[in-house]
Amino acid sequence: MIRDYFPRAYAASVFAIDYQQLADEGFRGVIFDIDNTLVHHGEGSTPRVDALFARLHKIGLKTCLLSNNDEERVQRFIPNIDTDYICDAGKPDPAGYLRAAEMMGTKPWETLVVGDQLFTDVLGANRAGMPAVLVKFIRLPGEKWIGWHRYMEYGILIWWRLCGADKKGLHVTAPENAEKSAEKSGGKAPRKRKLFCEISPTTYKISVEKNIWQRRIKDLIRKVPFAGNKSSEPLPNLVWEKTSGLIKRGPGIDPVLQENKAVNIRLAAEKLDGLLIRPGEVFSFWHTIGRTSERKGYKAGRVIRDDALVPGIGGGLCNLGNTIHVLVLHSPLTVTEFHGHSDALAPDEGKRVPFSSGTSVSYNYIDYRFRNDTDQTVQLLVRVEGETLRAQLRSEREYPFSYALEEQDHHFAREGEKYYRVSKIYRNVTDRATGELVRQELILDNHSEVMFAYDLIPKELIRE
Repeated sequence: MIRDYFPRAYAASVFAIDYQQLADEGFRGVIFDIDNTLVHHGEGSTPRVDALFARLHKIGLKTCLLSNNDEERVQRFIPNIDTDYICDAGKPDPAGYLRAAEMMGTKPWETLVVGDQLFTDVLGANRAGMPAVLVKFIRLPGEKWIGWHRYMEYGILIWWRLCGADKKGLHVTAPENAEKSAEKSGGKAPRKRKLFCEISPTTYKISVEKNIWQRRIKDLIRKVPFAGNKSSEPLPNLVWEKTSGLIKRGPGIDPVLQENKAVNIRLAAEKLDGLLIRPGEVFSFWHTIGRTSERKGYKAGRVIRDDALVPGIGGGLCNLGNTIHVLVLHSPLTVTEFHGHSDALAPDEGKRVPFSSGTSVSYNYIDYRFRNDTDQTVQLLVRVEGETLRAQLRSEREYPFSYALEEQDHHFAREGEKYYRVSKIYRNVTDRATGELVRQELILDNHSEVMFAYDLIPKELIRE
C-alpha cells in the first residue's frame, strides 16, 4: 500500500528538526540512518553532527544509529559520538528498528526515525509502528546521477502532499494522544499491524532462523577473524577479574530456573575457559559457545521475551555475557557489538554494582563481540565453582592505563504505571604512571524497566 511509504513529516536536513518539541511531546529516542542522512555516503562524522548528538542527549533523548552497512563503516563514523548502533540492519525489516528501541529502552511509539529513503528508512519505520521524518538526502555539488529510486520517491512525495499528509509538518503526535486526536477528526486511531514474527509461535521460529542464517552468511562473506585457540596456561598479567553468585533467591524468583541457569552457565563457561584472543582477532560469544540445546545438556532458564521473563532453553547466559562485558570495560579492548536489556531483573543483593546485569545475548544474531586492537594477546578464564562464577581477563603484560566504572544519580522513577531504574554509568580512564584521570566516558545512559515486584524497590531510592 502506498501509504506504507508515507513519512510523518519532511525536513530539509537533520538540523532542521525541532528535537526539543519532540521531547516535550513525549518522544524519548531517535533512530538515525547514517549515509546521505547525517553525512554524505561513506564520510566520517563532522563537528556539527557531533554537536547535534551531544545536544540530543542533553535534551534527554536517547539515540541509536541504524545502518545497512557493515560494522567497519559504522565504527569509522562514530569515534566522537556516544551512541548505540546496529549495523547490517536489513532495513526495511522492522526487526532492526524494534531492536534499536529495545537498546534505548524506548517504546516504538515514542521513538522517532530519521532517514533519507522512503523504501528503506520510512517503510521500515512504518512497519515497526514508529513515526518517521524523511530528510532531503545529502547531495554533493555537481553530483548528477542520483538513482532511479530517488525519482520514484519524488512521485510518492507528490502523492503524499496531495493527500494532505504534509500539513502536520514537524509537529508529531505522540501515541498517547492518538485516540483523542482521532476523536476530534471523526476518525479512528490507527491499528498496529502485526509483524510476521508475532502471528504465531511457528512464524516466530521462522523469523529467528532467518536471522540466524543471515548472521552466518555475513560472517562467512566477511571472513571475520574469530578467536578460537585456547591455552590451559594463564597469561601472566591480570587485567581484571569478576566474581558473582549464580543463584538469586527471594520473593517471586523461581528456584528451579535459577538452578537451571547455573547449569547453563557452567556448560558455556567450559567453552570459554582459556580462550586466547590475539591482536586483530574478534571474540564472539556465540561463535565460541555454539547453539544451546537440550541434547547438549542445557536447561530452561529465564529469558526476556515480549517484555516478560519466561522459561527458555539456555536461559541465563545473559549473566555470562554481562560478566565478560564488565571484564572488557576494564581494558582497552574494543567492544564491537553490544545489546542491552533491563538491568533491573531482580532486587540488588547488597551494595549496588554498575553493570551487575543488562547485557543481552540470543543465538546468534544478538551477539556480544569485542576486537583486540592492542599489540598483545589476551585471555579469558571463566570457571564455575559451586554457585559462584569466577572470570578473569589476562594479558601478556600490564597496560599503561587502568579503567574503573562509576555510576551517578542512581534512582528509581515512576513513569505511568511502571517503574524504571535510572542512572548514568561512566568509565574512568587513568594513567598508571601519573595517577591522573585521562578521560571520563559515558558508557550507559541507563533507563531500565523494573522486572521485579515494585514493593521490593528501596523506598529511599524512589523519585516520584
